[in-house]
Amino acid sequence: MKSSLHRQLQQRAAEGRPIRVGLIGAGKFGSMYLAQIPRTPGVHLLGIADLSPEAACRNLERVGWEPQRVQAASLDAALRDGNTHVGEDWRALVRHPAIDVIVECTGSPVAAVDHCLEAFAHGKHVVNVTVEADAFCGPLLARKAEAAGVVYSLAFGDQPALICDLVDWARTCGFPVVAAGRGHKWLPHFAQSTPDTVWGYYGLSPEQASRGGLNPKMFNSFLDGSKPSIESTAVANATGLAVPSNGLLYPPASVEDIPFVTRPISEGGVLEHKGMVEVISSLEANGRKIPYDIRMGVWVTVEGETDYIRNCFEEYNAHTDPTGRYFTLYKRWHLIGLEVGYSVASIALRGEANGAATCWHADVVATAKRDLAPGEVLDGEGGYTVWGKLLPAATSRRIGGLPLGLAHNVKLLRPVRQGQSLSWDDVAMDTTTHAYRVRREMEAMFAP
Repeated sequence: MKSSLHRQLQQRAAEGRPIRVGLIGAGKFGSMYLAQIPRTPGVHLLGIADLSPEAACRNLERVGWEPQRVQAASLDAALRDGNTHVGEDWRALVRHPAIDVIVECTGSPVAAVDHCLEAFAHGKHVVNVTVEADAFCGPLLARKAEAAGVVYSLAFGDQPALICDLVDWARTCGFPVVAAGRGHKWLPHFAQSTPDTVWGYYGLSPEQASRGGLNPKMFNSFLDGSKPSIESTAVANATGLAVPSNGLLYPPASVEDIPFVTRPISEGGVLEHKGMVEVISSLEANGRKIPYDIRMGVWVTVEGETDYIRNCFEEYNAHTDPTGRYFTLYKRWHLIGLEVGYSVASIALRGEANGAATCWHADVVATAKRDLAPGEVLDGEGGYTVWGKLLPAATSRRIGGLPLGLAHNVKLLRPVRQGQSLSWDDVAMDTTTHAYRVRREMEAMFAP
């Protein structure tokens, strides 16, 4: 009988057989994971690969690592001495025979595909924090991991994995899932936001943002709807839930109202039908902040199919809609990189992913923020040119939709109107990358 993950980690520590981890990318997300590693038994971070080893070392110091724990010489020396090597060579990290799990944390979708494929080729499990890559080729990445005999997983702590966990809870308990998703601060004009406007919408001054070292493009990718679409795509493809036919609706709701709005239209809610992903806005249409919102959290709405189950909801004061039929379970917060260790332990000790694509139900298509002219260069999620729109995979396939994850540093060939979704034919795409080839292979394999 297997014990809890924590007990298994303690056992590995006692036996001197820690899970050995390689981290690629030591930015904000990676630093949050780094902060927890010294407090987790049975885990040895053997190495970090980062484009700037100096910045990675500064982040290690910032989160409280003792200098003697950092080994500059080599991965083999770090293995021998029980400390951590920091360098630029991600291939050496991925190929080292002692590594059990790679945590891909770069935020660069094209690079992430390279890292994942190389890890699979060398028998490494992967926790993919770069959900942007999962959004445009996750179904094939998961298939390739399975073929290699390793586990590919979304990152616990990030909202997609937490939503998948709630969906799995519901289905395992016998509840039909009516809807599942996350929260977000949303008004329709945010879709045109750029790095120049993001702080005003967020409620921060440029000075405050600069003081905090906040990346305006990254924050804008959340604000403009790209990240909610990306994460909803990952959830739909991992759980088999459907997506709205023309993009997320962002119904405004307090936690109290989630089971009320996440019902089918025929029953007074916003859903086209049962079994969908959606994102709840923390702002009313007039911009008023909703009290007790779900902005930073995740939720699942399930259905009580019988009178007995609905009576149980009532008897135990469960949080339902006015009819008592629909119940919402939620977590109001997520702790992002501070929780990634759960995925590392889950895949290394149980061989279980915390969410991984099983189908191609959803896609994120690059959509013009303004009128774009031939010769302009797209700058990806959070930038000045495009935002990501969630669409059914069948729709994306029909229009030849350009996935947002590949809309970086790509030159436009034809004019595109504001609000128009881009297609492959609109751009001069670099077809030599692994990311492009994997995406095209996935389209052929999983075509709806």
